[in-house]
Amino acid sequence: MGKRKRRLYLAYALISYPLIGNCQRKNAAMLDSDDDDDDSSVSLFSPDRSCLITVSGDEEVHLVQDILLDRALDALDEKRGSTRENALSFIIEALKSNVQHHFVENKFATLLHQCLCSIRKGSKKASAKEIALASHAIGLLVLTVGYGDKAREIFEESIRTLDQSLASESDASKISLLECLAIITFVGGNEQEETQRSMDMMWRMIHPKLGSNVFVVKPSTLLINTVVSAWSFLLSTMGELKLNSKNWENKISYLSSLLDKEDRSVRNVAGKALALVFEIGVIEKYSAEPNRASTTTQEESKQQESYVHIQGLKGKVINQVEDLSVEAGGKGSTKKDLNSQKILFRDILEFFKYGYYPEISVKIDGDLLQTSSWSQVTQLNFLKRFLGGGFIKHMQENDFLHDVFNFIPKRKNLTNNKYRMTDCEKRMFRSSNSVLNKARARSLNKQRMLSESKNLGHFAVNMVDEMA
Repeated sequence: MGKRKRRLYLAYALISYPLIGNCQRKNAAMLDSDDDDDDSSVSLFSPDRSCLITVSGDEEVHLVQDILLDRALDALDEKRGSTRENALSFIIEALKSNVQHHFVENKFATLLHQCLCSIRKGSKKASAKEIALASHAIGLLVLTVGYGDKAREIFEESIRTLDQSLASESDASKISLLECLAIITFVGGNEQEETQRSMDMMWRMIHPKLGSNVFVVKPSTLLINTVVSAWSFLLSTMGELKLNSKNWENKISYLSSLLDKEDRSVRNVAGKALALVFEIGVIEKYSAEPNRASTTTQEESKQQESYVHIQGLKGKVINQVEDLSVEAGGKGSTKKDLNSQKILFRDILEFFKYGYYPEISVKIDGDLLQTSSWSQVTQLNFLKRFLGGGFIKHMQENDFLHDVFNFIPKRKNLTNNKYRMTDCEKRMFRSSNSVLNKARARSLNKQRMLSESKNLGHFAVNMVDEMA
């Protein structure tokens, strides 16, 4: 069967057969139903059916992926919220489990527009779940396109929508919105001022500017952790800081207060943030500030006072870190969590006192990714959480992440034609019922019939010759 015919056959087969999941015929019937009950409908793009989209290295498989992703993209126009949610879930799993360069190259603008429509309050009446999914999809989209004009466009088109949504949405939606803001700024933000603006947007979520018309709601533990983590992620990219002594005093003081919280996760994320603050030299840079010739005597006095105050904060933080590194435990604490906290704060304490960095390494399909600074640790932890199960795959094949971590895999699937299928993929593409095998079976049957016809003709000719 020629390439063109094979493509046409696969396209027809996909239109005729939903190729997703273990209950193909059942899902096809439900998709044809006019029933509007969200609870009874089963979408073509259910996230637990992602086994199909993790295959690569074969022309037919890429065609299957592209057609299914195009279907999911079209489904984002549907009126039913559950259909849009399922389509977004499908797209997210696709972007996680493979670096979808071909799809993103052709459809990134459409996907971005649809996701932004889901985040904005409008005719679609998006749920908190849909907003979270759309935010996650945008983050994965910008990680896939990497540095360049597309990433810049994603950043410029998204930043205002995210800012407005963070001011109005519930905490449930803010988590994904904040992570999306961090990722698009990390990849698409070109200027330090842009990064600083995004960091300020994040900080307002847990430490708003007080005013007569501001009603302060105590932030949840999850929101605090997300903000500090996302804020630290962007801080790790700041080589040169425009110092504002009062601003940094407030931030260091707030992070220090988090070290006294009962929740261990809050203490841990605050400790990592403070290690990063000290690594980029915020405190040390203040020592040079009062020596500038352009400053007046009054300004010098204020700056010197701020510097002394921040040095005092540093001493307080070191004492807090030392206490947490030897904490005896408390009510409801597990031994594993306590040991993890002690190890973390011992590493932070060694960095504060002696300048030693923790040795952290991650195995990537036989290769070793190692970090050498708190900035790299921060970026590694954030991206691992964001990509989830797709982190290893992206570290193997995503050139943008290779640049971020200065990591070059020794063995790349892209440079090796041999591809090892998972069990799920084997069931989908090697079973007798799969479309690819049905196509091959039809081709073999056609060849067999042609061969039999030739043999029959040859036999008839021989009979005539013998009779003659």
